[in-house]
Amino acid sequence: MSGFAFVMQMAWREGRAAARRLLLLTVAVAAGVGALVAINSFTDNLRESVARQAQALLGADLAFQSRQTFSPRVDSLIDSLGGSESRTVTFGAMTYVGRTSGARLAQATAVTGTYPFYGEIITSPAGAWAELQRGRNTVVDPSLLAALGAEIGDSLAVGDASFAIIGTVVSVPGDVGIRSAFGPRIFLAGQYLDETELLGFGARAEYEAYLRLPPASDPQALAEHYRPELRPERVRIRTVADDRERLDASLTRLGNFLGLVALVALLLGGLGVASAVHVFIRQKLDTVAVLRCIGATSGQVFAIYLVQAAVMGLLGSVVGAAIGLIVQQALPALLSDLIPVDVVVRPSWRSVAMGIGTGLWVAIVFALLPLLGVRRVPPLAALRRDYEPTARPREPARWLALALLGASVMLLAVAQAGDVMHGLAFSGSIAMAVALLGAAAWLLIRLARRRLPGTVPYVWRQGLANLHRPANQTMMVVLAIGFGAFLLATLFLVQQNLLNELDVSSDSAERPNFVFFDVQPDQFLPLDTILEAAAVDRAPPVPIVPMRILSLRGTPVSVMLADTTDSDSAPRGWTLRREYRSTYRDSLTDSERLIEGRWWSGDSVPVEISVEQELALDLGVELGDEIVWDVQGVPLPSRVRSIRTVDWARFEPNFFVVFAPGALERAPHSIVTLARIEDPALRGRLQRVVAERFPNVTSLDLTMLQAAIEQLVGRVSLAIRFMALFSLVTGVLVLVGAVATSRYQRVREGALLKTLGATRGQVLRVVFAEYLALGLLAATAAVGLSAAAGWALARFMFEVPFAFPVEAIAGVIGLTSLLTVGVGVWGSVEVIRKTPLEVLRAEAA
Repeated sequence: MSGFAFVMQMAWREGRAAARRLLLLTVAVAAGVGALVAINSFTDNLRESVARQAQALLGADLAFQSRQTFSPRVDSLIDSLGGSESRTVTFGAMTYVGRTSGARLAQATAVTGTYPFYGEIITSPAGAWAELQRGRNTVVDPSLLAALGAEIGDSLAVGDASFAIIGTVVSVPGDVGIRSAFGPRIFLAGQYLDETELLGFGARAEYEAYLRLPPASDPQALAEHYRPELRPERVRIRTVADDRERLDASLTRLGNFLGLVALVALLLGGLGVASAVHVFIRQKLDTVAVLRCIGATSGQVFAIYLVQAAVMGLLGSVVGAAIGLIVQQALPALLSDLIPVDVVVRPSWRSVAMGIGTGLWVAIVFALLPLLGVRRVPPLAALRRDYEPTARPREPARWLALALLGASVMLLAVAQAGDVMHGLAFSGSIAMAVALLGAAAWLLIRLARRRLPGTVPYVWRQGLANLHRPANQTMMVVLAIGFGAFLLATLFLVQQNLLNELDVSSDSAERPNFVFFDVQPDQFLPLDTILEAAAVDRAPPVPIVPMRILSLRGTPVSVMLADTTDSDSAPRGWTLRREYRSTYRDSLTDSERLIEGRWWSGDSVPVEISVEQELALDLGVELGDEIVWDVQGVPLPSRVRSIRTVDWARFEPNFFVVFAPGALERAPHSIVTLARIEDPALRGRLQRVVAERFPNVTSLDLTMLQAAIEQLVGRVSLAIRFMALFSLVTGVLVLVGAVATSRYQRVREGALLKTLGATRGQVLRVVFAEYLALGLLAATAAVGLSAAAGWALARFMFEVPFAFPVEAIAGVIGLTSLLTVGVGVWGSVEVIRKTPLEVLRAEAA
């Protein structure tokens, strides 16, 4: 028989005999591949859906967008392009229905023309969108009807105008469902926009013009040609290709991130393979020695078990790919509120092939280290293994296998992340977490070897002694369970700290939970009287003055925006185009901290300003630099006196630029008033009273905004946790596999204990003690790592204070420990059940 035929035949025989031992670890590989295929296939479907629906997402060939009304020059340019034109104006508006109580902030869009030119806005009843332009009609989000207790046919007040509700919106191309949580949408005919009287001084609105060009026109060429000309006008121009590229990049980043989380599950499956092969080889040393006695070379023996590992990896990968295609069906529903396209789910065979190849490679590369030992098993080991245990050789091949393993993890991370630096950072984080969890397991083994006091019950001493016995699974269990718990605990900590910072609930007694925007100076006293009559605690009024940058360090903004050359020192475009809503005051607030310069102490010319740190970096300004502002057509020179940080997560009026008192008091301005209103019913009544008396004033219940943010964070976290659960499931499977692969030795140990007089209850308590120690260590180490990771993410990425929820994390430790104990005891039933006589008869057979 040839060498290849011998290897394949022996691999088949050995694998068939050990099928049950390898089954669970095959499933572990399948779980990781399943997660990877599900995410990558879904990401491919996203790209295809974006490519297919890109034109419908924009609704036109060209779109022009500005935060101010288009100038005559821009209007003339748009008219010169020909084709069909449609325009929209989007703004915030308080809405209410006369026959019901309450009011609600909505996102209003006034539509002129036949927008959209591509795609379709679906309504209920069908055809309501076509009726929108035929009178004072409105189409609204269903959530607005529920919030106001309204019905189709009711009259909806929007500012000083009223509109008949003729239908509800079912879907809008390119719309993200979660957006309506921040304010239901309403659509009305643009010809009635002026009647609302909501676009007065201080109002914020977004103006868009959409064009369907003649067939011979090239939208992308036109956009590239006119973009430099429109930049000084602070007008953005978008095409289908622009939106597609931007959206495709964003969704790909989301898919890559979720794929990295899924990759962790596959790497845990690799650890399971290494554990299984390690234990399996220890049990097969006699067989290996016999094979050597009958003439098999060390290379042939190594090849036999490598083929088994490869087949195990291939089977697990194929099963995992099938699981991934099934899981993929659930992802569109899970992420539906976060993506602006309707995803058509179909198998991505590229992702399937890559998933199977990755799973096979991971199985092989993780199996190499334990398999190298069979090359050094001598024929005499069949007779002398019980007296002379085989020592682990230190040979170059081991270092080569370790290098191959490390390089494989890094390459997989880089490939999945789509970016070298992100991939290396991810693989480095994985290595650090594995090293720390491994150190914790090593410490537990060392502590377990120490002699425990005689006062400790025997079953506990025996259970802890199992942690360092030959063929123990301490390292694998701590790594597998610990890593899954680490991921989930980190996600939980980050989510909780983000939501804590946004909390405006009753336990934050001094925080405002209600805001009135766009209050005109002559409306402030009447509004204050209403709030005083309702016994509402109010903060001092905050003036807001809209303005734009006219020149920076002597260079006009129009010149800077027209300059298309790339320069690291040039200000970011958004900083020059945006409208700033600034204020003036004589002191810092609780959400600000001065980091450079000094606060003002008197009058100065030009007026002194304080600039937020990130804006200063993007503008490229330093202390002493001059900025000239356009305040409603009046130039106002200013000089940077200080730079400060701002906690934007606080629900307070925060500003990029704060002026010294004395310069803006006579400028046209609006007022923001903050209040603390505990009673939800009173909040609703005040919203209605203010909306009826002052239609232009926007009132916002911050508790509703907080709920919307919690919903958004919750949906994102749910998607990430869904993938992280694969890691925990894989860890559990590795734990089950570790118990199963050491079953034979455990049965012998149980039989010996029973022969010495131990009862089944005592054997059960020994097993319980062992897995309780493993679970507590894995959970505690995971929580420690997650606390460090959560603090770093909160501090440096999200820039929010970090709080450690002790009770919730204690629950994580308890649940992880119970899971470990449950799986360990369940997998050890045979150890508890079998009698010594059954074990002896089985060995004799």
